[in-house]
Amino acid sequence: MRTELDQLMDRIADGLTAPGQIFETVPFERGGVAMPSFKNAPPSLAHYFAHYCNEHKDATFLVDGDVRLTFGEAYGAALRVARGLVAKQGVAKGDRIGLAARNSANWALAYMGIVMAGGCATLLNGFWEGDELAYGIRLAGCSIVLADDARIERLEGTEHSAKIVSLGHGGSPAEGLSEIWSEDEVALPDLTQDDLATILYTSGSTGTSKGAYSDHRGVLHGIMSYIAQTAMMLQVLEHRDEAPTSPPSSLVAVPLFHVTGEIPLFLQSIAIGRKLVFMPKWDAREAMRLIEEEQISYFVGVPLMSYEMANHPDRDQFDLSSCKSFAAGGSPRPPEHVTKIKNAFPEGFPLLGYGLTETNAVGCGNLNENYLAKPGSTGQPSRPIVDLAILDDDGKPLGHGKVGEVCIRSTANFLGYWDNEEATEAAFTDDMYFRTGDLGYLDEDNYLFIVDRKKDIIIRGGENIACIEVEDAIYAHEDVAECSVFGLPDEKFGEVPAAVYYAADGSDLSPDELLAFLEGRIAKFKLPAKIWRSESALPRLGTQKIDKISVRKRYAPT
Repeated sequence: MRTELDQLMDRIADGLTAPGQIFETVPFERGGVAMPSFKNAPPSLAHYFAHYCNEHKDATFLVDGDVRLTFGEAYGAALRVARGLVAKQGVAKGDRIGLAARNSANWALAYMGIVMAGGCATLLNGFWEGDELAYGIRLAGCSIVLADDARIERLEGTEHSAKIVSLGHGGSPAEGLSEIWSEDEVALPDLTQDDLATILYTSGSTGTSKGAYSDHRGVLHGIMSYIAQTAMMLQVLEHRDEAPTSPPSSLVAVPLFHVTGEIPLFLQSIAIGRKLVFMPKWDAREAMRLIEEEQISYFVGVPLMSYEMANHPDRDQFDLSSCKSFAAGGSPRPPEHVTKIKNAFPEGFPLLGYGLTETNAVGCGNLNENYLAKPGSTGQPSRPIVDLAILDDDGKPLGHGKVGEVCIRSTANFLGYWDNEEATEAAFTDDMYFRTGDLGYLDEDNYLFIVDRKKDIIIRGGENIACIEVEDAIYAHEDVAECSVFGLPDEKFGEVPAAVYYAADGSDLSPDELLAFLEGRIAKFKLPAKIWRSESALPRLGTQKIDKISVRKRYAPT
């Protein structure tokens, strides 16, 4: 049964999307299929930055230690970065420019500058080791990579052809971004929604990272979809006389190279005038200190982050009443965590978003009391652009309550996987639904419930880990005859990787020795949290593939 909040949100959404209103939609054709697009979407991200940074020019935007920049100052700095990229580094429209660094104000300015210079912001995973970073650079054909010292050190001795340009953190932007900074008047390219904007990396069941590329239209529609949800909720709060009285602000606690950090957090903030407060490394106590000090109103992180704060022994030492929303993205929360978070932060609400790299973070949302009522659901499809369907293996829609593959069609969807036509073709149905690889169903109220994954991946605290990639790393040890990698439930991270191996004849390879072998070869978050040595060959299916279900049942029974 639809709740009072559902009905109120529907009425508000009807008003916001009506003809002549800011979120009015018009048809846009992609792949021969007409789908709704925002009539008032800016011509490009460069136009978006210029307009909204001017709208909020005197308000604080980026807070990074001692660095505090207004929207106007941030735009001015990004403009100098764009000019420097063109004048000093020769960047031309469509060039893939890698960004390999931890979160910082300068990361945000570099992203803006790359896009304004006409480049394609290629967001390399900052957790990757050197060979993984080099692979991402080669895949996208990056001509330049902006990297901080930690990533530069990892890249030493790896194979790639990009020019590495140093990016520093802290201090004035002119210092940290000096190699891509220009005070001169430099002509920048004219950009449209059809120009290439971003490449983000995703791990699928093949184990090889793929570069999901989007044009400005896709990224802008991802941003505007989130702005529409924010505008809708603001009107809900106004209707209830609960509208915020202080400027919006958020803690940057998730990686900006992930779509959750990039679009709903970073890029949306430019339109809604939201202050972003950076912390170099996640620490629950430091997060609570910053929430109190900077009067943070909105928190988003992987599920374990808000749960860590809710259970922190020092929580009562901080005034966290300014924070009204505790959102999670990247992976679902265990349902029992939802009530615990609400009890810990009675003046706020837990929220959950469901979207993917390939959908530019757009999908579903479960909000406030609706989330408390259905904590196992990722919520309803986001109006007005998301068309969500549950399809069977033949691509036919299934009715309410029937489990099938979750598929999403919207103007925010990515265009494809860079230099991988086969994977791109497999990712879409003939009528342009993106196949998420998740299995789920819609209930009678149109709430989505995810029940399983078709892809052989593990989601550890929001990071996708392909089982086959970890297996390949294990097989690189000459004493491993067989192995199988799968996910284990984990209270903190949701899931963690685990591995079982069968050693070659005559080998006494121990689990600790195998783990030491893996360290430095794959990113730390991919390392198995538990490794078992099997004393016999692993069970096989009739196809002679390792029977992963039997292996999991034997070593990690539920």
